[in-house]
Amino acid sequence: MAEKKTKLAENKTKPTTASVEEFLNSITPEQKREDSFVLLAMMKKASKEEPVLWNNSFVGFGIRRHKSPTTGREADWFRIGFAPRKANLSLYFGSYVDALGPALEKLGKYKAGMGCVYINKLADIDLKVLKGMIEAGFKQK
Repeated sequence: MAEKKTKLAENKTKPTTASVEEFLNSITPEQKREDSFVLLAMMKKASKEEPVLWNNSFVGFGIRRHKSPTTGREADWFRIGFAPRKANLSLYFGSYVDALGPALEKLGKYKAGMGCVYINKLADIDLKVLKGMIEAGFKQK
């Protein structure tokens, strides 16, 4: 029987060698910058890895091969990470949001997309719940 080939996609979002700290220091407003540094510390502690700046807008930790459940395409992506956006902070936990289940009910004020959770500021959420989500996200295979 022939071995099934994977559909490895050329990912547009790639790791860079740019400084994560320089990127975060350039963020405005100040509250978003401060929240980004808190997220950086939480994710660094949970992952025990150094952060990498992806496409000069995502801060990621670790790397894994992700397979889309809908298309079957595979691409390398960070295990956990975040992106400080103009409108909010986008958080990535290594799985689709529906896998986060009960933790989201306790998180606080957020919006969710297929692959991430959006928060306006860390003051809107329970940081202990977030810490658990980050740790669980990094442990996923």
